[in-house]
Amino acid sequence: MSVLSTSGASATGWRKIAAFAAIYVIWGSTYLAIAFAVETLPPFLMAGMRFLLAGAILYSWAVWRGAKAPSLFHWRNTAIIGGCLLLLGNGAVVWAEQKVPSGIAALLVTTEPLWIVVLQWVGKSRQVPSKGVLLGLVIGVVGMIILVSPWELEGGVDMMGSIAILLAAGAWAWGSLFSSKATLPDSPILTTGMQMLCGGGLLFLTGTIAGEWQTTDWGVVSQRSWLALAYLVVFGSLIAFSAYSWLTRVAPPSQVSTYAYVNPVIAVLLGWALAHEVITGQTIIATVLLVAAVVLITIKSKH
Repeated sequence: MSVLSTSGASATGWRKIAAFAAIYVIWGSTYLAIAFAVETLPPFLMAGMRFLLAGAILYSWAVWRGAKAPSLFHWRNTAIIGGCLLLLGNGAVVWAEQKVPSGIAALLVTTEPLWIVVLQWVGKSRQVPSKGVLLGLVIGVVGMIILVSPWELEGGVDMMGSIAILLAAGAWAWGSLFSSKATLPDSPILTTGMQMLCGGGLLFLTGTIAGEWQTTDWGVVSQRSWLALAYLVVFGSLIAFSAYSWLTRVAPPSQVSTYAYVNPVIAVLLGWALAHEVITGQTIIATVLLVAAVVLITIKSKH
């Protein structure tokens, strides 16, 4: 009996290691995959294809597993969430990565916890942050200023792209707060599939209105861009999400949330190693400050 128990515990342990590796490395690598995808693919149509495909697969899987059919009210809420997280959140990041290096984009996205603190502070709940959270907020703002480098101390970063990513992080934060209180289907897989379908549809519509079908030379889309899109669908949206969903059921939230600290570091290193993105002294300092801010806000928010 003890041998079986030990074997089961060992198997679960290895599954946890594999799942954490997936959300650390795969989600950290999606920023570089986006950069490769938008080299020759239009940003909004590419993102729309990604989430429509992944959403259709997740939705179909949930229905096949017996998930209860969603109501119109559920569709309304998932459309709002998909609009905030995927159209505004992911869409702006994808657009900005045409000008902003993938590692820098990942670091700017880490400001999302800072946005949550501010939105809860100024919103209806008037949730005043603790001193520890406020310290994390200040550290994060300093890191953001150093990263964007308005004084161009070591070259600077594209300002319009940086602003777009910062606003995208704000939209993601608002969508996350709305999601935590919204009435949604019982099945998390069905819910995520619905959000991807709604957000992907909105991204697809945005790309169509922006004229991306006409302005894109589809004949010269590179193999690397198509492979990057496939990677985003299969690994970024399906495998990593499945790993994350499983971890939320078997691991403490404090452990699962560590992906937010690791992803930007992975993104910076991959951008440097595979896309020849430059890591400056400012980038290193900003990385340390932003990751420290996220850690501090996450820890202090639990008390």
